[in-house]
Amino acid sequence: MSHVSVTTEDGVATLVLHNPPQNRIGTTMVDELDHALDGIAAGDARAVLLRAEGPDFSFGGDIEPWPGWDRREMRTHFEHFLQTFNRFERLPVPTIAAVQGLCFGGGLELAVRADVVIAGRTARFGNPEQSIGIITLLGGVYRIAERAGRSRAMRWALTSEQVPAAEMERFGVVDRVVDDDALDEEAAAFAARVAAGPTLAHAAHKALLRTWAVGGVAAADEVIVDVALPLFDSADTRMAIPAAVDALHAGRPRPTMPFEGR
Repeated sequence: MSHVSVTTEDGVATLVLHNPPQNRIGTTMVDELDHALDGIAAGDARAVLLRAEGPDFSFGGDIEPWPGWDRREMRTHFEHFLQTFNRFERLPVPTIAAVQGLCFGGGLELAVRADVVIAGRTARFGNPEQSIGIITLLGGVYRIAERAGRSRAMRWALTSEQVPAAEMERFGVVDRVVDDDALDEEAAAFAARVAAGPTLAHAAHKALLRTWAVGGVAAADEVIVDVALPLFDSADTRMAIPAAVDALHAGRPRPTMPFEGR
């Protein structure tokens, strides 16, 4: 049975994890996710919505085969997992994660690679790794620190506490909390909204934020003009700026632009 599916409609690619009942992340799921990302990269999606089937987003990694792996196998598998998660993070389109129920371990590490995380009100998040004497293997602790601060990320990693969605929203890990029964609709609506936007500009913002994350404000300032100037040659910008100027001269509100992602 497939562990990952992807469908694309109206510019939104929807990635679904389905490895019931806990959506644990193992070699099969990551291989299928990697293949799905190939299709998304080669296709015409202008936004990606990540969601999971069932009551819970993911309990995390599938640890059952780990005792049978030697260190070389572990390195090979974990590096492949990391590279695949990073491919999702670096997609040049907005990515949205819709999180319900429990979101632990590797599931949390995948979710926080999305640009925007929308969570159901009863969702809970956690890093259970310390309970088996390991670390967040796929970069979760420092990605949470990037959003919530070092001390908060360290506390959650030290305690493996189950953090409610509202607290995750308060500290900036989650962008928005919605009623559980509205999660899919709200996340899909947001994905559709950003898919209709200036796709190349969205990609440029993602590139700048990656540069900032590595090198800080000074590094981002070094590249911002080089990142920005090509946008002025895009079809979307060549359509939008004159229309905005015309509206300004006519005293009209700036019109909603029919961006095509080019």
